[in-house]
Amino acid sequence: MPLMQYKAMDERGKVSFGRMEAVNEADLEVRLRRMGLDLVNFSAAKTKGGGAGRKVPRREVIGFCMQLEQLISSGVPILEGLQDLRDSVEDKKLRDIVAGMVESIEGGSTLSTAMDHYPQVFDKVFVNLVRAGEFSGQMGAVLKQLTENLKWQDEQAEQMKKLMMYPLFVGGVVMIVVLFLMIYLVPQLTSFIVMMGQELPLHTRVLIATSDFLVGYWYLVLGVPAIGFIIFMAMLSSNSALQYWVDDLKLKIWVIGPIYKKMILARFANYFALMYRSGITVLECIRICEGLVGNKAIQDAAHRAGRQIGDGASISAGFEYTG
Repeated sequence: MPLMQYKAMDERGKVSFGRMEAVNEADLEVRLRRMGLDLVNFSAAKTKGGGAGRKVPRREVIGFCMQLEQLISSGVPILEGLQDLRDSVEDKKLRDIVAGMVESIEGGSTLSTAMDHYPQVFDKVFVNLVRAGEFSGQMGAVLKQLTENLKWQDEQAEQMKKLMMYPLFVGGVVMIVVLFLMIYLVPQLTSFIVMMGQELPLHTRVLIATSDFLVGYWYLVLGVPAIGFIIFMAMLSSNSALQYWVDDLKLKIWVIGPIYKKMILARFANYFALMYRSGITVLECIRICEGLVGNKAIQDAAHRAGRQIGDGASISAGFEYTG
């Protein structure tokens, strides 16, 4: 259902602006009339969550879920709870998103449908779990599970960051030391070595030639890798086979690869368990998780496992088939 941006007026002549889901102009007028408003004009609205801009910090989303769960568990209606949160959330972007959700729900949408407009904050797992909570009437329990899941994701992200920082730091230090030696120290020693008048061994000649190249063609040393990286990234964004190859390579990197693979599989298993526990079918769990693992190789393996399970295999046999 499209999102409309409208200008409306109440019976006292007070003008108000807002956004609401509606099939067409007539539907929008009916929805506004229920709120005691008359439509003045409208236009198709861009989804607030769809544009560019900074992301909402995960800890802000955790706080939002925790507070909403407490309000709902206390018997506060969802709309009233969101209105309270809209006025108390500190993060401006999240506050705008909550305001958009309030407008959608006032227009007749469910909470899950309202959240679905903001995929950069509420992913497919989040939306489907909320939808399951709406059907089962266990919204408080679902939001509590989501809060715990987001906390777990936050811990995993911190661990991944720490895991990557050490090799990046060591690699950076090694590169700086090598450049210092080749660009500054070796040229200082070259004249002294040549003055000795002795025949230089091969490895010394290679070292001096490499240093001369770096000093004389530094712009190529910097420019060619940069241009190559830009071309590679452009190819990567449009070539699914290359994306698969790169993602598969990530899983095979010495030391880091196996850890990275385990973290992705842990995230997959966590999402799967969370959705299955909420009553979502196995095949639907796998289908949703496929797009959330962030790795084409594992995504393809999950898809093949889902196909095997759909053909009648057990869950264990389906995943064993993928290797």
